[in-house]
Amino acid sequence: MAQGMYHYIKQAWKKPDVKTLRQRMIGWRKSGVFTKVDKPLRLDRARALGYKDKKGVIVIRVRIMRGGHKRTRPNKGRRSKRLHTRKNLQLNYKEIAEQRVAHRYKNLEILNSYQIGKDGMNYFYEVICIDTSKPEIKNDKNFSWMLNPANKKRALRGLTSAGKKSFAFRR
Repeated sequence: MAQGMYHYIKQAWKKPDVKTLRQRMIGWRKSGVFTKVDKPLRLDRARALGYKDKKGVIVIRVRIMRGGHKRTRPNKGRRSKRLHTRKNLQLNYKEIAEQRVAHRYKNLEILNSYQIGKDGMNYFYEVICIDTSKPEIKNDKNFSWMLNPANKKRALRGLTSAGKKSFAFRR
């Protein structure tokens, strides 16, 4: 039975072509940490998370270094209680990527994100952002809920799906 286009894109991402993905990641490593992308790489995943190809919807590729979730030991004088060497960072990489984009692009709201690849050094994510000042967004019933002041700075307050997921593990 014939399926839709998004079904075949999803199937292709289950077993990606390793050569092309590796070549892409080499280029991504050489580019900046934040890169504005014209079109999402995984169109099926982006559409499932709320992406629409219209003004005000922006996709940003983020590079996150792997490892190093343990806090470093302070090298200046403190009492032993305040050294914090036993505590680990309790955020997942996806949430870190969303928060970094939220800090960098203060005029954008984070809708969601998804992983597009990882190598020995980095994780790569595409973060879907919404520019709430655009009239196209204000008039769209699917995005107008983001104009509510209760939804400001969602990524920094742990209100995206990655934030909610990691918050469940923190309890």
